[in-house]
Amino acid sequence: MLQVGKRLQVFSIKEIREENETKKLWVKAGSAWVNRDGSLNVYLDVLPLDGKLHVREANENRAQANGSSASQNNNNDVGMGAH
Repeated sequence: MLQVGKRLQVFSIKEIREENETKKLWVKAGSAWVNRDGSLNVYLDVLPLDGKLHVREANENRAQANGSSASQNNNNDVGMGAH
């Protein structure tokens, strides 16, 4: 649930096709914060070429909700992953 003042991460996800496989490259594009009325303020460091952005909870917030440490690696970090 979105809570006032909560920080969110903003990503641009680019699909890269290699041979018979499609990989996704997650690029951190900026941050967002939740306002009192439920709207978002989004601050971008980069602009995606395809115009698509993905907004999700910051890593440390998701890790705490799952009962794990923030340092634990997950598929939502910036990098490539097979799809």
